[in-house]
Formats: sequence, C-alpha cells, structure tokens
Amino acid sequence: MKVLKADSAGFCFGVRRAVEMVIEQTRSGKQPVYTFGPIIHNEQVVKDLESRGVRVLTDLDRLSEIHEGTLIIRSHGVSREEQRRMEESGLTVVDATCPFVKKLHRIAEEAGQNGRTLIIAGDPDHPEVRGIIGWASGRTAVVDSVESAEELELSENEEIVLAAQTTFHARKFENIVEILRKRGYDKFVMNTVCSATDERQTEARKLACQVDAMIVVGGRHSSNTRKLYEICKENCGNTYLIETLDDLDLKPFQSFLCVGITAGASTPNSIIEEVTDYVRTKL
Repeated sequence: MKVLKADSAGFCFGVRRAVEMVIEQTRSGKQPVYTFGPIIHNEQVVKDLESRGVRVLTDLDRLSEIHEGTLIIRSHGVSREEQRRMEESGLTVVDATCPFVKKLHRIAEEAGQNGRTLIIAGDPDHPEVRGIIGWASGRTAVVDSVESAEELELSENEEIVLAAQTTFHARKFENIVEILRKRGYDKFVMNTVCSATDERQTEARKLACQVDAMIVVGGRHSSNTRKLYEICKENCGNTYLIETLDDLDLKPFQSFLCVGITAGASTPNSIIEEVTDYVRTKL
C-alpha cells in the first residue's frame, strides 16, 4: 500500500494564528477567557481549549451576565454591530479575525461607499459571510453556485463588486465571474479566495487523480474541509471524510494500492499524522 499525504494538509496561517492567540490569553492570567463561537470549526481543538479553561459564548445577549475576563473574536470574524457590542461590554476584546477576512470587511465597507452592490460568492449561513455582510455599507447579495449567479436579480446599469468567501471553491468562483461577465455588468472582481485555500484545493485535485482512494480529514462543519471533500470526490469516487481516526473504517481500503490523504485548514497536525501512520502500518 502506497500512502501519499498532501504537503498543504493542516492548519493554515489564519487558523494557527487564532489558536495561538487563544492559548496566549489562557497563559496571561486574565481569566476567564471566552471565544464568541468556536474559535475554529474543529471539535477536537475546541475541546482542548476548553480543557485550558476557555469558554464558548454563543449569544451576545449574555454579555450583561459577564463582568470580567477576555472575549476573543474568532477567526471567521464578526459584524460591525457585534464588534461594537463586544467593545462596549467592558471586557478585554482580542480580535483573532483572519487578516484575509479583515480585508473582505474593508471591501464590503468601500463597495457601498462607492455606490456599488457587493456580491459575495459563498455560503450565506457561514459565520464568515454573515460577518462580511455586517460590514457592508450598501446593498449586498450572496451567491453559492453558478445557478444562483444566473438567477441573481440586478438592474441593467448596476455597478457591482464581486468577492469570495476565503474558503470558497476556487473553480466555482471563476465560473461565477464568467456568468456575471456574460451578463455584461460593470464590475470589480476581487479574488479573495485565500491563497492557502487555493493551493490546498489544487493539490487535493491533483492527488485525487493519482490514487485509488482519498481520505479527507477535518471537521464536518468546516467549510474548507467540505470543499476539499467535494473536489476529491469529483476526481476520485472512493473519497472518505473523517474527523478523527475513530471514524476510519479500513475495510473498503483492502483492495486499494494507493491512498491519498489531505486535511482541512482547521485540522491539527497531530490528527493528520495519527491517521497517516495508522493507514501506513495497518494496510
């Protein structure tokens, strides 16, 4: 059995930065430490941080019940209004928003100031996208597919800015750009798919074309992990998504000669190595 692991698998810059910022706060002595929502979409990381005393706050209405401590904005970012409420709470606020997401907040704000409609290619229910819309100063719309881009209602002379959720499917974004180009809108295209995301997706696609089966390791609620799974599945029918080694069933792998492994940007290296070592020794 030959096992090939993607070089890009594991924490991206923004995720690593956010997790390190939380750990730094737990060591600072300024307890308690809260994150607004899970700091990243990985249950194992969140549980590890909980063991260090980090609490997850899911409702800003509870801010009135908290009188001291540190509140950390997660890597996905928050809306302008949510950030204002945090800063007015009296707690110490630490902003762990990914810098690439921060760039999108500025794009959203400037689009409206320039009289342009902001169109985001992404998942409308994802916290990153909700946060971006919360910084917009004008009209916004979200498209998650070529079909929704074709159905998007825009006036004939409407000026638009098109950007993407940082973890969006890079090729889908290109297709959406092409659809809007054909519709003839005056547009600014901001390719804000994170370079690490693009690299990870490209590598996963190439790897999936070379192997008999693919294992994608990552949280089931992680957007970038789901995109990796979709890309691998498109190019390798025998693609399996697992969160940890406990989810891996080796029975289907008995007939495969070559297996590829990749992982989402919020997957700890320890889990990736555990899965990789297990597959190499057991098959």
